This record gives sequence, structure tokens and C-alpha cells, in this order.
Amino acid sequence: MLRIPNSRLEMLLNEDVPYIDLTSTVLGINQEPGEIEYYSREDCVLCCTEEVVRMMSSLDVTVTLSKPSGSHIAADETFLKAYGSAGSLHMAWKVCLNMFDHYSAIATKTDKMVRAVKAENPRCEVLTTRKSAPGCKDLTIKAIITGGALPHRLGLSETVLVFDQHLEFIGGIDGLIAQLNDIKSRVIEKKLFVEADANNARRLAQAGVDGIQLDKVPASELALLVNELRGIDPHVTLIAAGGIGLENAAEYAATGVDGIATTALFTAKPLDMSVRMSRR
Repeated sequence: MLRIPNSRLEMLLNEDVPYIDLTSTVLGINQEPGEIEYYSREDCVLCCTEEVVRMMSSLDVTVTLSKPSGSHIAADETFLKAYGSAGSLHMAWKVCLNMFDHYSAIATKTDKMVRAVKAENPRCEVLTTRKSAPGCKDLTIKAIITGGALPHRLGLSETVLVFDQHLEFIGGIDGLIAQLNDIKSRVIEKKLFVEADANNARRLAQAGVDGIQLDKVPASELALLVNELRGIDPHVTLIAAGGIGLENAAEYAATGVDGIATTALFTAKPLDMSVRMSRR
């Protein structure tokens, strides 16, 4: 379970309702009793009901039906019902709908990619990069986990992944290999991963890195390279990255890599969801 603090949810509400719902106030309907239900117009994997329930509770709205994140929802199926004052229902309405629209879309897209990948290679994991939209990482990560993927890197403090930009400061691949034993002695509780092209990947496997992120190697060439690298070191972890999306993820999985790192799941067209509201 991903922890989303109450302060984060309050911030989302405050973005849309900084003071009052002026329309409901002008109409004089704030205290009228009402009901609301959320439904999807298309099949999807649901995400963020747990957060929505907490947001509604903070507005004194009582939820009577709530299907959990990860539920497969059919078109026209109602997945959340609640009641409360009309003023509170209108404050919750759009903020909660936006969360369902956007994060269920990511969860649904993720589920499609995971299913395609696992059908080709059950041992291959779908991993997301740290290129999520600024300010949205927490809920985006919840959505991709809901869809069956895992975060590749949550931040710089989590894993050791050496890029070309790092190599500029230690003498390139030659410098890294020369210092490899000393570097590995400083990360005994972590794995040392390096991003590389095909040529450097062979050298890194021979040197004994823990994992190699194979960047922008075409899937048509990757299977042979994976077999070659496994021949050098059967224990090296191999991740394919660069230009991988829903349309070619299965092809990359079939090459035998251990994981696929992708940014494609962080964006998805919002789902067509809506609400029905009525007097109670």
C-alpha cells in the first residue's frame, strides 16, 4: 500500500475549493441532502478510490459503496456511491472525478502492458523510470503499481545507476572498470547498475557489474545480445530501456531481458468517467 498523507489530499481539495463553492452558495443549496455515484463509460482498471474515500470523509460525505483500486470495472458500472449535503458533494465532485479519470487511465494502460509482457516472458518485470510529471509522483506510482508494474527508481537516493553523464567525471568506461572493485565495496547492500550500449555492455558484463541497462538497443538485435551477455555472466541482471511503449513492449520482453524500463506509462488519455447526483 502506497502511503498518501492527508496533507496531500487536502492540497488537492484546496486547489479546486480555496474558499467556497460560489455556485452552490449563490443557489442556496449547500444544506440540501443529496447522493452521488461515480461510474465509467468504458472498461478500465480502477485507481484512487481509497484516497477519494478519505477526501470525502474530510468533507463529511459518507461513502456507501467503494470498489478498491485494482478492480476491473465494466462500462456503465458504478464503482462509488456516497451521500451528504449538496455543498459537500459539489466540493468533492470534480476533484475526485479528475483523480479517477487520470489515475485509472494510467492503471489501465499499465495493466495492458503488463499483460502483454507477461504473455511473452512471465519473468520479465515492467518498470517505470523517474520521469513522472513533476508534482504527481505519488499518485502516479500508485497507479502503475495498481496496474501491475513497479517503479524502477523512485529517486536518486534509492539505487546506484551509472549513466554516461557520471562517466564523464571518472574517466569513462575505462575509468569505471578500473575502479569497479572499490566502487562495489561502497555499495555492498545495493546492486551496481550501469546504462550502456551493446559494445560497452559486453565489457561491463566481463568486469562484473551487477546489472546493465541496455539503452536503445533495437529488439531485433537484443535477443542475441542477451544470450551473449548471459554467456559471459549468467547472473547479470539485464534491463531494456529507451523507446519502449505499449506497441513494442512484448517484443522486448521476448528477448529474455529481466525487466523493461519505460516512461510511456506516465501519460495516458483520461478515461471517460462521470457522476450522477440526485436529491436524497
